[in-house]
Amino acid sequence: MKRLIAALVLSAALPTATLAEDVSGKLVVYTSQPNTDAQQTIDAFKAKHPKVEVSFVRDGTPRVLAKLRAEFEAGQPQADVLLIADSVTMEGLKKEGRLLAHGAADVSAYPAGTHDPEKFWFATKLITTGIVYNAKASFQPTSWRDLTKPEARGQVVMPSPLNSGAALIHAATLTANLQEGWGYYEKLRDNGAMAGGGNGDVLKSVAGGEKLYGVIVDYMPIREKAKGAPVAFVFPKEGVSAVTEPVAILTSTRNPAAARAFVDFLLSREGQELALKQGYIAAHPAVALPPGYPARAEIRVLAFDAARALADETKNKKTFADIFGQ
Repeated sequence: MKRLIAALVLSAALPTATLAEDVSGKLVVYTSQPNTDAQQTIDAFKAKHPKVEVSFVRDGTPRVLAKLRAEFEAGQPQADVLLIADSVTMEGLKKEGRLLAHGAADVSAYPAGTHDPEKFWFATKLITTGIVYNAKASFQPTSWRDLTKPEARGQVVMPSPLNSGAALIHAATLTANLQEGWGYYEKLRDNGAMAGGGNGDVLKSVAGGEKLYGVIVDYMPIREKAKGAPVAFVFPKEGVSAVTEPVAILTSTRNPAAARAFVDFLLSREGQELALKQGYIAAHPAVALPPGYPARAEIRVLAFDAARALADETKNKKTFADIFGQ
């Protein structure tokens, strides 16, 4: 009996990381990460948990969600973990009761507001939206309001919230934080700004000189500038919006232990260093930023309420469409 008690005490004293090494079985991840990033993420996780057999399905967030909903309808969801673009989508799934909370997740190193307060989803990185401009532009913008100046008339392009989840989050963020609210978008329209397509279309237009200014996610122009493209990216002084590529566990998971281990890895310092290696701003505040980015302290991320954005999604899309005639 004494030996049994001693063994139980020793087991209870073992660090979580040691116990996590016994995680095994199959794990299916549905993700919107680029294929290379997704494979790097899986490989890094498997290096720590070699007994877990991981497979992943990769597509854009809308298509991933459509596939998942079809599986829900059929009563056969295949994914254990979701790693997708935005928190609004996660909020919708949480509201439907599709997500499993991970109450033991260690988020002590992260600022309040980074993750879902009830621990149903967790931010893994910060992909911000700011301003890109062509080297031939007459001035370097420093503010969102600079895009409404006469010098920028007819020279601004941006992705449409009707086509881009990041653009929808950006619109919800700016209108909630700028004094003008939706009036800011009316000023953009009146200044001849064009809205349509996605972030890739914006980059092509500005890099090619068709337009001189654009609204775009950070990593695209920063990476292209490093390759020699005639573009530069600006984090406006008012602040930037951000999508956080959150991760969550589905309530229908067949392997909750491995799913929790996967989430824990992404939130760990090692997992966050991987985000840096892949060229993104890690959500962890102590992790450095990639080459081409300013110091973390110089980037102001504007407040964003995912639950409110979910509730206002239809209204926000309609308001934008009415302003730009889409």
